[in-house]
Amino acid sequence: MRKILALTSIRSDYDLMSQVYRQLCADLSVDLRLLVSGAHLSPAQGYTVEHIRRDGLPILAEIETLISADSASSRLKTASGLLCGAIDIVRHYRPDVIVFAGDREDVLVGGMLGGFLGIPTAHFFGGDHASDGHIDNPVRHATSKLASAHFVSTPEHRNRLLRIGESAHRIFVIGSVALDKFIAEPSLARETVLQEMDAKPHANGAPLALLIYHPIDAERDVAGAYVANAAQALIEQGFHVCLGASNTDPGNFKLTQVLDELGRQPQVTFYRNLSRTGFINLFRHSSLIAGNSSAGILEAATLKLPALNIGLRQRGRLHGGNVIFSGGGLDEIRVAIATAQTPAFVKALQDLQNPYGDARSSETAARLLKTLPFDQLLRKTEDPLYAAE
Repeated sequence: MRKILALTSIRSDYDLMSQVYRQLCADLSVDLRLLVSGAHLSPAQGYTVEHIRRDGLPILAEIETLISADSASSRLKTASGLLCGAIDIVRHYRPDVIVFAGDREDVLVGGMLGGFLGIPTAHFFGGDHASDGHIDNPVRHATSKLASAHFVSTPEHRNRLLRIGESAHRIFVIGSVALDKFIAEPSLARETVLQEMDAKPHANGAPLALLIYHPIDAERDVAGAYVANAAQALIEQGFHVCLGASNTDPGNFKLTQVLDELGRQPQVTFYRNLSRTGFINLFRHSSLIAGNSSAGILEAATLKLPALNIGLRQRGRLHGGNVIFSGGGLDEIRVAIATAQTPAFVKALQDLQNPYGDARSSETAARLLKTLPFDQLLRKTEDPLYAAE
């Protein structure tokens, strides 16, 4: 029986990987366990470990790590808490492979755990890159150097890993497993979704716009203004704004105050947590997504949905023709919304193909996790100076 340990610290990384975990959990030849930490265990962040329990996935351990201090040092302290708390748990469980996804600080911890404890690791979503200068980029690339195997979404991502000296035999292009949930999750009526999010009455007869914005260091002082401008511009065009909570990165406290204030408007519903099924169906029933969430880059193209990316975050990433990049000024956002509503743009969406895949990647990922000879991938003896395909 193959023992697989998956690290998850926040709802977003869990939802990206959930279909892979379900595939693995259903296989009697696999012993899948989750190591749960971070925002999952914070009541202020919705205590989303309950989502994992409702999905019926086995949890190996829960490690309380989140330092909710809204500072740059808090991310380091959170990471150090995870590393310290996980070492003996992982050493005792001794999985055949450790799985982690994305670019938050916990993936570095996963890479270190595997490297120093002599356990192979598999990193999802490596090789991606944005030009915003955010710490997530070097974290992602550093984790790729620590990881034994890479499950990447696109050929571009594979090429980027080759350029940083990773060997071709370690890299598997499978598409983005984040898209599979759009096939797997059942459809809900619009009224059901609005009821789950406790939407304002204005939402009943208005088109819906998702607005999700996460703080980054370079925009901490303007993040609130950007979100307020986006909400105003969307309301002017008759949308009901479905305002999602920000992540736990530094700057979220001040931004959340702005979100709370915006949520008092009758044309805005501020939801803090939705079930995965609820969020996917909110996505399905929305007319566009705005803000700077990766959902606009990755998932929106599958739904042929306009995505207004506001500010620096996500710039430079591979994206579909549905994405419009905009500054955070009110007039800039108004122009972006107008562009998304032009007949030419709407027509182009009809033939849009998501560059991140066809929403059928989780089965491939699960098969590889079950069958790859990870013990042969553990020792990275390759010299980057002579790396070749």
